[in-house]
Amino acid sequence: MSQSLFLIGVLIVVIPFLVFYVIKAKKEHPKGLISAALANMGERFGYYIMNAVLLLFLCSKFGISDDAAGWIYAVFYFLIYVLSLPGGMIADKTQKYKGTIISGLLCMAIGYILLSIPVFSEANNGGISWVLIFTCIALLIIAFGNGLFKGNLQAIVGQMYDNFEAEAAKKGPEALAIAKSRRDSGFQIFYVFINIGGVIAPFVAPLLREFWLKTKGLLYNSDLPRLCHMYLNGGEMKATDMENLNTLAANVGHTGAVNAEFCANYLETFNTGVHLSFIASVAAMLISLAIFVAVMKSLPTPVKKEKKAEVSAAEKDADAKEIKQRLMALYAVLGVAVFFWFSFHQNGQSLSVFARDFVATDAVAPEIWQCINPFFVIVLTPIIMLIFGALAKKNKEISTPRKIAIGMFIAACAYIFLTIVAMVHNYPSGMEFKSLSDAAKMAMKSSPAVLILTYFFLTVAELFISPLGLSFVSKIAPKHLQGICQGLWLSATAIGNLFIAMGVTMLNTFPQQWMCWAVFAGFCLISMAVMLGMLKWLERITK
Repeated sequence: MSQSLFLIGVLIVVIPFLVFYVIKAKKEHPKGLISAALANMGERFGYYIMNAVLLLFLCSKFGISDDAAGWIYAVFYFLIYVLSLPGGMIADKTQKYKGTIISGLLCMAIGYILLSIPVFSEANNGGISWVLIFTCIALLIIAFGNGLFKGNLQAIVGQMYDNFEAEAAKKGPEALAIAKSRRDSGFQIFYVFINIGGVIAPFVAPLLREFWLKTKGLLYNSDLPRLCHMYLNGGEMKATDMENLNTLAANVGHTGAVNAEFCANYLETFNTGVHLSFIASVAAMLISLAIFVAVMKSLPTPVKKEKKAEVSAAEKDADAKEIKQRLMALYAVLGVAVFFWFSFHQNGQSLSVFARDFVATDAVAPEIWQCINPFFVIVLTPIIMLIFGALAKKNKEISTPRKIAIGMFIAACAYIFLTIVAMVHNYPSGMEFKSLSDAAKMAMKSSPAVLILTYFFLTVAELFISPLGLSFVSKIAPKHLQGICQGLWLSATAIGNLFIAMGVTMLNTFPQQWMCWAVFAGFCLISMAVMLGMLKWLERITK
């Protein structure tokens, strides 16, 4: 019941903000912004249902380690973003941006249909089963569909603002300046709609899983699947593990003997509930598809490079030089973005494991805490927009590259805070923590406030980097390379994502937990310093 009340409370806070963004977009931004944002919101809702539970689901279903699940998650996350580059190339070459987007949505729907099938191998022994391969194929299909969809919709939004600025230019320099100042806030609004789906989605799988367990007379416990797999695998269980298994089995409502039959039944029931949630992802893809098809005629198509009949050699050289400078600036920012995403996307990796093991999450499932990040995005974006708007009116506007550098510092603050928490609590490695008795673990767990404050810092950092990064790319990209440049931004995200599994590895193996968080803080501070070193050059090119 507490999880349902939590969701209701979140919705009560979020809905007024949604109304605010719609009104603001209607008054100050291009017509198609809300339509494109709604199409993206449906897709992101379906994606975040799966993303919120993926790592913990892989562990609970297949009995694999946090590290192994983390690397599957990381490779999937890498593909989600890196495939946006060929997706952008396909759309740029064919100029069929809208058809490519529709293909991507259909492809993702197929992947989620495959994930929703509750199939189980005869024995989950922690190894590679045909069901694990089947699951990875479904994830690959989703990643490919996302590659066709994500960057190309962002390119359409970028073209929207190109057209908006071109119309404003006809009215004079003042109108053009106002139109240009709207691009950053427009991408922030677009980004908020992504997070409206993200704030609700983490509740879906835990609530369905809890419902399905109750139909079998059982309750939810996050640590029980791991212990059930240990029992079924026939490996050596420590006395504390067996004691914990018996205690938790009684806590979830089991009254008989704790044996192989109970363990297999609990695992199948537990994971079937998660499979049911992927049906909601399929529905979300189809809703997003219906919205996009309904509005696509009103959305612009990114333009081809204009051909000039006769161009002098000097003009050709000047054009080539300008494009080269723009791309060099883009690559420089992408290099910094890699380290931000490596640190930020720990929300589905080490921060999920931290929530499961080190935070008192009895009343609220660990996956649900991921809603805090998108919740803060929705609530804090107006404040950030007001601050940026007020500075612009006073002719003290902060450049996009400077905002990204500030964002890296704020991200470092999140991990400095976690480092201090881990030191105060004297947290050991994750592996050592798991071997403790259930009573000892409960005594050491942190308050959920630790997660909330961590996500607060990370969200503010995100608002300084992610939507503004999209805006930066749309400003700097040559007109005939918009899809590819958005794909490059997402590819930088992909490279950062490829290494995110290192967070779980460090959390579980470093002798003291604070060392893990200190590594992320260090990466963020170094990235900030690099960005500040390039600041004047980047500001000159983006003017």
